[in-house]
Amino acid sequence: MKALRGQRLCAAAVLVAVAIAAPVAQSGDKVDYDAVYKIKDEGLQRSKVMEITSYLTDVHGGRLTNSPSHRAAAEYVQKLMTEWGLANVKLEPFPFGQGWSNERTVVHAVTPTKWPIIAYPKAWTPGTKGAVTAEVVVATIDTAADFDKYKGKLGGKIVFTAPMREVTAAWEPLATRFSEAQLQEMTSQSVGPQGMRRFNVGDQEMARRRTEFFKAEGVVMLVEPSRIGQYGTVFVSGGGPRDPKQPEALPQLVMAVEHYNRIVRTIARKVPVSLDVDVQNTFYADDLNSFNIVGEIPGTDPKLAPEVVMLGGHFDGWHAGTGATDNAAGSAVMLEALRIIKAAGLKPRRTIRIGLWAGEEQGLLGSRAYVTAHFADRATMTLKPDHAKFSAYYNVDNGTGAIRGVYLQGNEAVAPVFAAWMEPFKSLGMNTLTVRNTGGTDHLAFDSVGLPGFQFIQDEVEYDTVTHHSNMDVYDRIQAPDMMKNAVIVASFVYHTANRDQQLPRKPLPRPQAPGAGRPF
Repeated sequence: MKALRGQRLCAAAVLVAVAIAAPVAQSGDKVDYDAVYKIKDEGLQRSKVMEITSYLTDVHGGRLTNSPSHRAAAEYVQKLMTEWGLANVKLEPFPFGQGWSNERTVVHAVTPTKWPIIAYPKAWTPGTKGAVTAEVVVATIDTAADFDKYKGKLGGKIVFTAPMREVTAAWEPLATRFSEAQLQEMTSQSVGPQGMRRFNVGDQEMARRRTEFFKAEGVVMLVEPSRIGQYGTVFVSGGGPRDPKQPEALPQLVMAVEHYNRIVRTIARKVPVSLDVDVQNTFYADDLNSFNIVGEIPGTDPKLAPEVVMLGGHFDGWHAGTGATDNAAGSAVMLEALRIIKAAGLKPRRTIRIGLWAGEEQGLLGSRAYVTAHFADRATMTLKPDHAKFSAYYNVDNGTGAIRGVYLQGNEAVAPVFAAWMEPFKSLGMNTLTVRNTGGTDHLAFDSVGLPGFQFIQDEVEYDTVTHHSNMDVYDRIQAPDMMKNAVIVASFVYHTANRDQQLPRKPLPRPQAPGAGRPF
Protein backbone atom coordinates (compact mmCIF):
# COMPACT_ATOMS: atom_id res chain seq x y z
CA MET A 1 0.00 0.00 0.00
CA LYS A 2 2.25 2.79 1.34
CA ALA A 3 -0.21 5.44 0.23
CA LEU A 4 1.40 7.84 2.73
CA ARG A 5 4.91 7.21 1.48
CA GLY A 6 5.42 10.81 0.51
CA GLN A 7 4.57 11.83 4.09
CA ARG A 8 6.38 9.02 5.79
CA LEU A 9 9.02 11.21 7.44
CA CYS A 10 6.42 12.59 9.82
CA ALA A 11 5.81 12.23 13.51
CA ALA A 12 2.76 12.31 15.74
CA ALA A 13 4.20 15.24 17.64
CA VAL A 14 7.32 17.38 17.76
CA LEU A 15 9.95 14.85 18.80
CA VAL A 16 13.61 15.01 19.62
CA ALA A 17 15.66 13.08 17.07
CA VAL A 18 17.66 10.06 18.12
CA ALA A 19 21.42 10.17 17.77
CA ILE A 20 22.98 7.33 15.81
CA ALA A 21 25.48 6.57 18.51
CA ALA A 22 22.95 6.08 21.31
CA PRO A 23 24.56 4.37 24.34
CA VAL A 24 23.75 0.84 25.40
CA ALA A 25 21.09 1.09 28.09
CA GLN A 26 21.60 -2.11 30.03
CA SER A 27 23.66 -5.25 30.10
CA GLY A 28 20.69 -7.21 28.74
CA ASP A 29 21.13 -5.36 25.42
CA LYS A 30 24.59 -6.67 24.73
CA VAL A 31 24.94 -8.40 21.40
CA ASP A 32 25.12 -12.19 21.24
CA TYR A 33 27.98 -12.28 18.74
CA ASP A 34 28.00 -16.05 18.62
CA ALA A 35 24.40 -15.97 17.40
CA VAL A 36 25.18 -13.15 14.97
CA TYR A 37 28.05 -15.19 13.51
CA LYS A 38 25.74 -18.16 12.95
CA ILE A 39 23.04 -15.94 11.45
CA LYS A 40 25.49 -14.27 9.05
CA ASP A 41 27.05 -17.57 8.08
CA GLU A 42 23.72 -19.20 7.26
CA GLY A 43 22.11 -16.14 5.66
CA LEU A 44 25.04 -14.97 3.57
CA GLN A 45 26.54 -18.34 2.59
CA ARG A 46 23.48 -20.57 2.13
CA SER A 47 20.68 -18.12 1.43
CA LYS A 48 17.31 -19.28 0.11
CA VAL A 49 15.77 -15.83 -0.09
CA MET A 50 15.91 -15.47 -3.87
CA GLU A 51 14.55 -18.98 -4.39
CA ILE A 52 11.59 -18.08 -2.16
CA THR A 53 11.12 -14.81 -4.05
CA SER A 54 11.10 -16.56 -7.41
CA TYR A 55 8.41 -18.98 -6.30
CA LEU A 56 6.26 -16.15 -4.97
CA THR A 57 6.64 -14.05 -8.13
CA ASP A 58 7.57 -16.12 -11.18
CA VAL A 59 5.49 -19.14 -10.24
CA HIS A 60 2.54 -17.61 -8.40
CA GLY A 61 2.29 -14.10 -9.83
CA GLY A 62 0.84 -10.95 -8.33
CA ARG A 63 -1.13 -12.48 -5.40
CA LEU A 64 -4.00 -10.01 -5.52
CA THR A 65 -5.97 -10.64 -2.35
CA ASN A 66 -8.45 -13.53 -2.72
CA SER A 67 -7.30 -14.33 -6.24
CA PRO A 68 -6.31 -17.87 -7.27
CA SER A 69 -2.63 -16.83 -7.33
CA HIS A 70 -2.91 -15.51 -3.77
CA ARG A 71 -4.36 -18.78 -2.51
CA ALA A 72 -1.86 -20.93 -4.42
CA ALA A 73 1.06 -18.89 -3.07
CA ALA A 74 -0.30 -19.29 0.46
CA GLU A 75 -0.34 -23.07 0.02
CA TYR A 76 3.31 -22.93 -1.07
CA VAL A 77 4.30 -20.89 1.99
CA GLN A 78 2.44 -23.17 4.39
CA LYS A 79 4.20 -26.17 2.90
CA LEU A 80 7.55 -24.41 3.14
CA MET A 81 7.13 -23.45 6.79
CA THR A 82 5.97 -26.95 7.67
CA GLU A 83 9.05 -28.44 6.00
CA TRP A 84 11.24 -26.13 8.07
CA GLY A 85 9.67 -27.46 11.26
CA LEU A 86 7.65 -24.40 12.24
CA ALA A 87 4.70 -24.92 14.58
CA ASN A 88 1.08 -23.75 14.38
CA VAL A 89 1.26 -23.06 10.64
CA LYS A 90 -2.19 -21.99 9.55
CA LEU A 91 -4.42 -19.49 7.79
CA GLU A 92 -6.44 -17.06 9.91
CA PRO A 93 -9.51 -15.72 8.03
CA PHE A 94 -10.96 -12.21 8.04
CA PRO A 95 -13.79 -10.58 6.02
CA PHE A 96 -12.66 -9.10 2.71
CA GLY A 97 -14.93 -9.51 -0.32
CA GLN A 98 -14.81 -11.22 -3.69
CA GLY A 99 -11.65 -12.22 -5.47
CA TRP A 100 -10.70 -11.21 -9.00
CA SER A 101 -8.27 -12.22 -11.72
CA ASN A 102 -7.39 -11.16 -15.25
CA GLU A 103 -6.96 -13.95 -17.78
CA ARG A 104 -6.52 -12.00 -21.01
CA THR A 105 -5.83 -8.44 -22.10
CA VAL A 106 -5.30 -7.64 -25.75
CA VAL A 107 -5.44 -4.04 -26.97
CA HIS A 108 -4.64 -3.04 -30.56
CA ALA A 109 -5.20 0.09 -32.57
CA VAL A 110 -6.98 -0.74 -35.83
CA THR A 111 -7.41 2.73 -37.35
CA PRO A 112 -5.84 4.85 -38.70
CA THR A 113 -2.92 2.38 -38.42
CA LYS A 114 -2.55 -0.97 -36.71
CA TRP A 115 -0.25 -1.26 -33.71
CA PRO A 116 -0.15 -3.05 -30.31
CA ILE A 117 -0.86 -1.10 -27.13
CA ILE A 118 0.41 -1.58 -23.56
CA ALA A 119 -2.51 -1.49 -21.12
CA TYR A 120 -3.82 -3.35 -18.06
CA PRO A 121 -7.29 -3.65 -16.50
CA LYS A 122 -8.03 -2.23 -13.08
CA ALA A 123 -8.73 -4.88 -10.44
CA TRP A 124 -12.36 -5.70 -9.65
CA THR A 125 -13.58 -4.35 -12.98
CA PRO A 126 -15.40 -6.52 -15.56
CA GLY A 127 -14.02 -7.57 -18.92
CA THR A 128 -15.42 -6.90 -22.37
CA LYS A 129 -17.27 -10.21 -22.82
CA GLY A 130 -15.34 -10.92 -25.97
CA ALA A 131 -13.43 -8.86 -28.51
CA VAL A 132 -14.86 -5.39 -29.11
CA THR A 133 -13.91 -2.85 -31.75
CA ALA A 134 -14.93 0.72 -31.01
CA GLU A 135 -13.99 4.33 -31.71
CA VAL A 136 -12.12 6.34 -29.08
CA VAL A 137 -13.57 9.58 -27.69
CA VAL A 138 -11.70 11.85 -25.29
CA ALA A 139 -14.16 13.06 -22.65
CA THR A 140 -12.73 14.85 -19.62
CA ILE A 141 -15.56 15.69 -17.25
CA ASP A 142 -14.54 18.01 -14.44
CA THR A 143 -17.57 20.31 -14.05
CA ALA A 144 -21.34 20.00 -14.16
CA ALA A 145 -21.37 21.73 -17.56
CA ASP A 146 -19.24 18.96 -19.05
CA PHE A 147 -22.07 16.45 -18.66
CA ASP A 148 -24.22 18.40 -21.12
CA LYS A 149 -21.25 18.75 -23.47
CA TYR A 150 -20.92 14.97 -23.91
CA LYS A 151 -24.51 13.84 -23.40
CA GLY A 152 -25.64 11.54 -26.22
CA LYS A 153 -22.16 11.34 -27.78
CA LEU A 154 -20.51 8.46 -25.93
CA GLY A 155 -22.69 5.43 -26.59
CA GLY A 156 -20.68 2.48 -27.91
CA LYS A 157 -17.42 4.41 -27.54
CA ILE A 158 -14.17 3.76 -25.72
CA VAL A 159 -13.77 6.84 -23.55
CA PHE A 160 -10.40 8.32 -22.67
CA THR A 161 -11.12 10.13 -19.41
CA ALA A 162 -8.08 12.39 -18.98
CA PRO A 163 -6.01 14.81 -21.02
CA MET A 164 -2.50 13.92 -22.09
CA ARG A 165 0.10 13.68 -19.32
CA GLU A 166 3.36 15.45 -19.98
CA VAL A 167 6.33 13.13 -20.41
CA THR A 168 9.81 14.49 -19.76
CA ALA A 169 13.24 12.92 -19.92
CA ALA A 170 14.37 11.08 -16.79
CA TRP A 171 16.93 13.65 -15.69
CA GLU A 172 17.20 12.10 -12.25
CA PRO A 173 18.39 8.50 -11.75
CA LEU A 174 15.63 5.92 -11.56
CA ALA A 175 17.50 3.96 -8.88
CA THR A 176 18.94 5.59 -5.76
CA ARG A 177 20.36 4.72 -2.37
CA PHE A 178 20.33 6.93 0.68
CA SER A 179 23.46 9.03 0.99
CA GLU A 180 25.16 9.42 4.35
CA ALA A 181 23.95 13.02 4.40
CA GLN A 182 20.35 11.92 3.90
CA LEU A 183 20.62 9.33 6.65
CA GLN A 184 22.17 11.88 8.98
CA GLU A 185 19.34 14.29 8.19
CA MET A 186 16.84 11.68 9.32
CA THR A 187 18.45 11.57 12.75
CA SER A 188 18.67 15.32 13.29
CA GLN A 189 15.50 16.94 12.01
CA SER A 190 12.52 17.52 14.28
CA VAL A 191 9.12 17.46 12.61
CA GLY A 192 5.65 18.67 13.45
CA PRO A 193 2.28 16.95 13.67
CA GLN A 194 1.34 14.72 10.82
CA GLY A 195 -1.46 16.12 8.71
CA MET A 196 -4.46 13.97 8.03
CA ARG A 197 -5.35 13.09 4.46
CA ARG A 198 -9.07 13.68 4.13
CA PHE A 199 -11.34 12.74 1.30
CA ASN A 200 -12.85 15.60 -0.61
CA VAL A 201 -16.59 15.03 -0.55
CA GLY A 202 -17.03 17.12 -3.68
CA ASP A 203 -14.53 15.01 -5.60
CA GLN A 204 -16.24 11.82 -4.45
CA GLU A 205 -19.62 13.10 -5.59
CA MET A 206 -18.24 14.12 -8.98
CA ALA A 207 -16.66 10.67 -9.42
CA ARG A 208 -20.00 9.03 -8.60
CA ARG A 209 -21.84 11.24 -11.08
CA ARG A 210 -19.26 10.51 -13.81
CA THR A 211 -19.66 6.77 -13.30
CA GLU A 212 -23.45 6.95 -13.49
CA PHE A 213 -23.26 9.18 -16.55
CA PHE A 214 -20.88 6.87 -18.44
CA LYS A 215 -23.06 3.87 -17.62
CA ALA A 216 -26.20 5.63 -18.77
CA GLU A 217 -24.47 6.66 -21.99
CA GLY A 218 -23.59 3.05 -22.80
CA VAL A 219 -19.82 3.50 -22.79
CA VAL A 220 -17.86 0.37 -23.84
CA MET A 221 -14.81 1.02 -21.67
CA LEU A 222 -12.99 3.74 -19.74
CA VAL A 223 -9.26 4.31 -20.30
CA GLU A 224 -6.81 6.52 -18.43
CA PRO A 225 -3.06 7.09 -18.70
CA SER A 226 -0.73 5.70 -16.09
CA ARG A 227 -0.57 8.39 -13.38
CA ILE A 228 3.23 8.22 -13.24
CA GLY A 229 5.93 6.34 -15.07
CA GLN A 230 7.17 6.15 -18.63
CA TYR A 231 9.07 3.79 -20.95
CA GLY A 232 5.99 1.56 -21.05
CA THR A 233 5.75 1.27 -17.27
CA VAL A 234 2.13 1.22 -16.15
CA PHE A 235 1.01 1.74 -12.55
CA VAL A 236 -2.27 -0.09 -11.89
CA SER A 237 -4.45 -0.77 -8.85
CA GLY A 238 -8.21 -1.26 -8.38
CA GLY A 239 -11.30 0.27 -9.92
CA GLY A 240 -14.36 -1.74 -8.91
CA PRO A 241 -16.15 -2.94 -5.76
CA ARG A 242 -15.11 -6.02 -3.78
CA ASP A 243 -18.64 -6.37 -2.44
CA PRO A 244 -20.58 -8.55 -4.90
CA LYS A 245 -23.80 -6.80 -3.84
CA GLN A 246 -22.55 -3.46 -5.17
CA PRO A 247 -23.26 -2.42 -8.78
CA GLU A 248 -20.66 -3.67 -11.21
CA ALA A 249 -18.17 -1.12 -12.49
CA LEU A 250 -17.52 -0.41 -16.16
CA PRO A 251 -14.54 -2.09 -17.84
CA GLN A 252 -11.48 0.07 -17.16
CA LEU A 253 -7.93 0.10 -18.49
CA VAL A 254 -4.78 1.95 -17.51
CA MET A 255 -2.58 2.59 -20.54
CA ALA A 256 1.11 3.36 -20.96
CA VAL A 257 1.31 7.14 -21.15
CA GLU A 258 3.24 7.19 -24.43
CA HIS A 259 0.54 5.12 -26.15
CA TYR A 260 -2.28 7.11 -24.53
CA ASN A 261 -0.74 10.40 -25.64
CA ARG A 262 -0.28 9.17 -29.21
CA ILE A 263 -3.97 8.36 -29.49
CA VAL A 264 -5.08 11.67 -27.94
CA ARG A 265 -2.82 13.65 -30.29
CA THR A 266 -4.17 11.75 -33.31
CA ILE A 267 -7.77 12.49 -32.33
CA ALA A 268 -6.88 16.16 -31.74
CA ARG A 269 -5.86 16.27 -35.42
CA LYS A 270 -9.39 15.20 -36.39
CA VAL A 271 -8.24 11.71 -37.32
CA PRO A 272 -10.53 8.99 -35.85
CA VAL A 273 -8.91 6.20 -33.82
CA SER A 274 -10.51 2.80 -33.22
CA LEU A 275 -9.27 0.10 -30.89
CA ASP A 276 -9.76 -3.65 -30.84
CA VAL A 277 -10.03 -4.68 -27.17
CA ASP A 278 -10.43 -8.13 -25.61
CA VAL A 279 -10.32 -8.27 -21.81
CA GLN A 280 -11.30 -11.37 -19.84
CA ASN A 281 -11.67 -10.96 -16.08
CA THR A 282 -13.15 -13.37 -13.51
CA PHE A 283 -14.78 -12.64 -10.15
CA TYR A 284 -14.70 -15.15 -7.27
CA ALA A 285 -17.53 -14.75 -4.77
CA ASP A 286 -17.70 -18.27 -3.30
CA ASP A 287 -15.61 -17.27 -0.25
CA LEU A 288 -15.73 -13.63 0.81
CA ASN A 289 -13.15 -14.16 3.56
CA SER A 290 -9.48 -13.70 2.94
CA PHE A 291 -6.71 -14.84 5.32
CA ASN A 292 -3.41 -14.11 7.00
CA ILE A 293 -0.64 -16.72 7.04
CA VAL A 294 0.96 -17.44 10.42
CA GLY A 295 3.55 -19.85 11.80
CA GLU A 296 5.81 -20.04 14.84
CA ILE A 297 9.13 -21.03 16.29
CA PRO A 298 8.07 -21.92 19.86
CA GLY A 299 9.99 -20.32 22.70
CA THR A 300 12.28 -22.51 24.80
CA ASP A 301 12.13 -20.64 28.12
CA PRO A 302 9.12 -21.90 30.13
CA LYS A 303 8.71 -18.45 31.69
CA LEU A 304 9.05 -16.41 28.49
CA ALA A 305 7.66 -18.81 25.86
CA PRO A 306 4.06 -17.46 26.21
CA GLU A 307 5.37 -14.06 25.11
CA VAL A 308 5.54 -13.32 21.38
CA VAL A 309 7.91 -11.53 19.01
CA MET A 310 6.42 -11.02 15.56
CA LEU A 311 7.84 -10.31 12.14
CA GLY A 312 5.94 -9.90 8.92
CA GLY A 313 4.93 -7.99 5.86
CA HIS A 314 2.07 -7.96 3.44
CA PHE A 315 1.72 -10.97 1.16
CA ASP A 316 -0.70 -9.49 -1.35
CA GLY A 317 0.20 -7.43 -4.39
CA TRP A 318 -1.26 -6.00 -7.56
CA HIS A 319 -1.84 -7.90 -10.77
CA ALA A 320 -0.03 -6.03 -13.55
CA GLY A 321 3.35 -7.29 -12.33
CA THR A 322 4.21 -10.11 -9.95
CA GLY A 323 4.29 -8.08 -6.74
CA ALA A 324 8.05 -8.52 -6.40
CA THR A 325 9.27 -5.42 -4.58
CA ASP A 326 5.79 -4.86 -3.16
CA ASN A 327 5.86 -7.10 -1.33
CA ALA A 328 7.25 -10.52 -2.19
CA ALA A 329 10.56 -8.98 -1.16
CA GLY A 330 9.38 -8.35 2.40
CA SER A 331 7.57 -11.68 2.65
CA ALA A 332 10.61 -13.60 1.40
CA VAL A 333 12.96 -11.74 3.75
CA MET A 334 10.77 -12.57 6.75
CA LEU A 335 10.44 -16.22 5.74
CA GLU A 336 14.18 -16.43 5.19
CA ALA A 337 14.81 -14.85 8.61
CA LEU A 338 12.82 -17.67 10.22
CA ARG A 339 14.63 -20.27 8.14
CA ILE A 340 17.99 -18.83 9.20
CA ILE A 341 17.09 -18.99 12.90
CA LYS A 342 15.97 -22.60 12.54
CA ALA A 343 18.90 -23.69 10.33
CA ALA A 344 21.44 -21.99 12.60
CA GLY A 345 20.19 -24.04 15.54
CA LEU A 346 19.34 -20.98 17.63
CA LYS A 347 16.95 -21.39 20.58
CA PRO A 348 14.78 -18.31 21.11
CA ARG A 349 13.44 -17.91 24.64
CA ARG A 350 10.22 -16.24 23.51
CA THR A 351 7.97 -17.52 20.74
CA ILE A 352 8.72 -16.03 17.33
CA ARG A 353 5.67 -15.71 15.06
CA ILE A 354 5.44 -14.65 11.46
CA GLY A 355 2.41 -12.89 10.02
CA LEU A 356 2.02 -12.50 6.26
CA TRP A 357 -0.91 -10.19 5.70
CA ALA A 358 -3.56 -10.01 2.99
CA GLY A 359 -5.58 -6.94 2.04
CA GLU A 360 -2.78 -4.50 2.83
CA GLU A 361 -3.23 -2.79 -0.50
CA GLN A 362 -6.89 -2.17 0.31
CA GLY A 363 -6.18 -0.53 3.67
CA LEU A 364 -4.09 -2.76 5.99
CA LEU A 365 -7.12 -5.00 6.32
CA GLY A 366 -5.34 -8.23 7.28
CA SER A 367 -2.99 -6.83 9.92
CA ARG A 368 -5.74 -4.69 11.43
CA ALA A 369 -8.05 -7.70 11.64
CA TYR A 370 -5.29 -9.77 13.26
CA VAL A 371 -4.44 -7.10 15.84
CA THR A 372 -8.12 -6.65 16.70
CA ALA A 373 -8.62 -10.40 17.10
CA HIS A 374 -5.51 -11.02 19.21
CA PHE A 375 -4.46 -7.85 21.01
CA ALA A 376 -6.86 -4.88 21.12
CA ASP A 377 -9.59 -2.99 19.33
CA ARG A 378 -8.21 0.43 18.45
CA ALA A 379 -11.71 1.90 18.38
CA THR A 380 -12.22 1.20 22.09
CA MET A 381 -8.69 0.34 23.30
CA THR A 382 -10.13 -2.66 25.09
CA LEU A 383 -7.05 -4.82 25.65
CA LYS A 384 -6.95 -8.60 25.32
CA PRO A 385 -4.71 -10.79 27.52
CA ASP A 386 -2.12 -11.30 24.75
CA HIS A 387 -1.52 -7.54 24.59
CA ALA A 388 0.59 -7.84 27.76
CA LYS A 389 2.52 -10.81 26.33
CA PHE A 390 3.69 -9.01 23.19
CA SER A 391 7.24 -7.73 22.81
CA ALA A 392 7.61 -6.29 19.29
CA TYR A 393 6.59 -6.47 15.64
CA TYR A 394 9.07 -5.92 12.77
CA ASN A 395 7.90 -5.13 9.24
CA VAL A 396 9.57 -5.02 5.82
CA ASP A 397 7.61 -3.32 3.05
CA ASN A 398 9.72 -0.70 1.28
CA GLY A 399 10.96 -2.74 -1.64
CA THR A 400 14.15 -4.62 -2.35
CA GLY A 401 16.53 -1.96 -0.98
CA ALA A 402 19.08 -2.66 1.75
CA ILE A 403 18.09 -1.97 5.35
CA ARG A 404 19.85 1.18 6.60
CA GLY A 405 18.19 1.57 10.00
CA VAL A 406 14.87 1.65 11.84
CA TYR A 407 11.97 4.09 12.14
CA LEU A 408 11.27 4.19 15.90
CA GLN A 409 7.68 5.50 15.61
CA GLY A 410 8.33 7.95 18.42
CA ASN A 411 9.54 5.20 20.79
CA GLU A 412 12.67 6.92 22.07
CA ALA A 413 13.19 4.43 24.89
CA VAL A 414 14.00 1.65 22.42
CA ALA A 415 16.79 3.61 20.72
CA PRO A 416 19.65 2.43 22.98
CA VAL A 417 18.54 -1.17 22.53
CA PHE A 418 18.48 -0.95 18.74
CA ALA A 419 21.76 0.99 18.70
CA ALA A 420 23.45 -1.95 20.37
CA TRP A 421 21.86 -4.49 18.04
CA MET A 422 22.90 -2.48 14.97
CA GLU A 423 26.61 -2.64 15.79
CA PRO A 424 27.33 -5.95 13.97
CA PHE A 425 25.61 -4.63 10.84
CA LYS A 426 27.27 -1.27 10.35
CA SER A 427 29.58 -3.00 7.87
CA LEU A 428 26.42 -3.86 5.89
CA GLY A 429 25.34 -0.21 5.83
CA MET A 430 22.90 -0.21 8.77
CA ASN A 431 23.69 2.77 10.96
CA THR A 432 20.60 4.95 11.35
CA LEU A 433 17.87 5.33 13.94
CA THR A 434 15.20 7.97 13.61
CA VAL A 435 12.38 8.73 16.01
CA ARG A 436 10.19 9.63 13.05
CA ASN A 437 7.10 7.75 12.01
CA THR A 438 6.71 6.11 8.65
CA GLY A 439 3.24 5.41 7.33
CA GLY A 440 1.20 3.31 4.99
CA THR A 441 2.07 -0.24 6.02
CA ASP A 442 1.29 -2.98 8.52
CA HIS A 443 3.37 -1.97 11.54
CA LEU A 444 0.78 0.79 12.03
CA ALA A 445 -1.84 -1.77 13.04
CA PHE A 446 0.32 -2.71 16.02
CA ASP A 447 1.46 0.82 16.84
CA SER A 448 -2.14 2.05 16.84
CA VAL A 449 -2.95 -0.10 19.90
CA GLY A 450 0.23 0.73 21.83
CA LEU A 451 2.34 -2.25 20.77
CA PRO A 452 5.94 -1.72 19.63
CA GLY A 453 5.78 -1.91 15.85
CA PHE A 454 8.68 -0.98 13.59
CA GLN A 455 9.41 -0.57 9.90
CA PHE A 456 13.01 -0.68 8.70
CA ILE A 457 14.58 2.19 6.77
CA GLN A 458 15.46 0.87 3.31
CA ASP A 459 17.21 2.26 0.27
CA GLU A 460 14.72 3.43 -2.32
CA VAL A 461 16.42 1.70 -5.29
CA GLU A 462 13.67 1.91 -8.01
CA TYR A 463 10.67 1.66 -5.71
CA ASP A 464 8.73 4.86 -6.40
CA THR A 465 10.09 5.43 -9.90
CA VAL A 466 9.69 1.99 -11.49
CA THR A 467 8.23 -0.85 -9.45
CA HIS A 468 5.66 0.21 -6.84
CA HIS A 469 2.27 -1.07 -8.13
CA SER A 470 3.53 -1.29 -11.71
CA ASN A 471 3.80 -3.87 -14.47
CA MET A 472 7.57 -3.74 -13.89
CA ASP A 473 7.30 -5.00 -10.32
CA VAL A 474 8.87 -8.32 -11.23
CA TYR A 475 11.63 -10.63 -10.02
CA ASP A 476 14.31 -9.03 -12.22
CA ARG A 477 14.04 -5.79 -10.23
CA ILE A 478 15.00 -7.58 -6.97
CA GLN A 479 18.54 -6.98 -5.67
CA ALA A 480 19.88 -10.28 -4.31
CA PRO A 481 22.70 -8.87 -2.11
CA ASP A 482 20.26 -6.47 -0.44
CA MET A 483 17.76 -9.25 0.19
CA MET A 484 20.39 -11.46 1.81
CA LYS A 485 21.58 -8.64 4.06
CA ASN A 486 18.00 -7.77 5.03
CA ALA A 487 17.14 -11.33 6.05
CA VAL A 488 20.27 -11.52 8.23
CA ILE A 489 19.50 -8.21 9.95
CA VAL A 490 15.88 -9.13 10.58
CA ALA A 491 16.84 -12.56 11.93
CA SER A 492 19.26 -10.96 14.39
CA PHE A 493 16.82 -8.29 15.59
CA VAL A 494 14.05 -10.85 16.03
CA TYR A 495 16.33 -13.31 17.83
CA HIS A 496 17.72 -10.67 20.19
CA THR A 497 14.20 -9.46 20.95
CA ALA A 498 13.16 -13.02 21.73
CA ASN A 499 16.11 -13.53 24.09
CA ARG A 500 16.12 -10.18 25.89
CA ASP A 501 15.40 -10.44 29.61
CA GLN A 502 12.64 -7.82 29.33
CA GLN A 503 10.15 -6.97 26.63
CA LEU A 504 10.98 -3.95 24.52
CA PRO A 505 9.95 -0.57 25.95
CA ARG A 506 6.51 0.72 25.00
CA LYS A 507 5.02 4.11 24.43
CA PRO A 508 1.97 5.13 26.53
CA LEU A 509 -1.28 3.60 25.37
CA PRO A 510 -3.03 5.71 22.74
CA ARG A 511 -6.55 6.98 23.13
CA PRO A 512 -9.39 5.07 21.44
CA GLN A 513 -9.41 5.82 17.75
CA ALA A 514 -12.52 5.32 15.64
CA PRO A 515 -11.83 4.05 12.09
CA GLY A 516 -11.20 6.95 9.73
CA ALA A 517 -10.18 9.33 12.51
CA GLY A 518 -6.88 10.19 14.15
CA ARG A 519 -3.80 8.48 12.83
CA PRO A 520 -4.25 7.61 9.15
CA PHE A 521 -4.00 4.08 7.83
